[in-house]
Amino acid sequence: MKITVIGATGMAGSRITAEALRRGHHVTAVSRSGAPLPGATSVRADVTDGERMRDLFAGTDVIVGTTRPAPGQEHVVGETTTALLDAAAAAGRRVLVVGGAGPLRTPADPERLVVDDPAYVAAKWRTIAAASVAQLEVCRTHQADWTYLSPPAVLEPGERTGHYRRGGTTLLVGTDGVSRISAEDFAVAVLDELENPSGAKHFTVAS
Repeated sequence: MKITVIGATGMAGSRITAEALRRGHHVTAVSRSGAPLPGATSVRADVTDGERMRDLFAGTDVIVGTTRPAPGQEHVVGETTTALLDAAAAAGRRVLVVGGAGPLRTPADPERLVVDDPAYVAAKWRTIAAASVAQLEVCRTHQADWTYLSPPAVLEPGERTGHYRRGGTTLLVGTDGVSRISAEDFAVAVLDELENPSGAKHFTVAS
């Protein structure tokens, strides 16, 4: 399968790229820096360059969007997500958007979003969590063939065990009350979804 990863040099993007290559897929790794990733075809481009994205997507089977705004730039999430979905729709390609945990429901109160629960989102992370809520809304109103994957509350580099739990739209937590997964196992979940699409529009995973 030919996979295009947008934001391929970031924490999630680089692990998704590595996992895809591990499974024998061809990966076009797109980033603003164009930094080379071993085994992938590295491309320097910006997701808001619609013509460039459409050209890239025409030669791929599926797209993974892993872009994340810099601190203070959270307001651009809607614009970048719209640009990604516009290009994917124009090329007629499926896109998996790696988003945030903010729009998930809290385990204890299904009427409350994670973004509004300080048990999972500290004050310093609320702006980016709120941006992920807006990002999902952009997806929901777009005609593209999209899937939105919310990570757990904690997504960080770690061990690749190859195991994870899959959920729906409610945050998954462990027996210790913590919601987490390694970026490596998150990448495993992404590739499993790409290889065997579930049809879910929004779901989450955790260790």
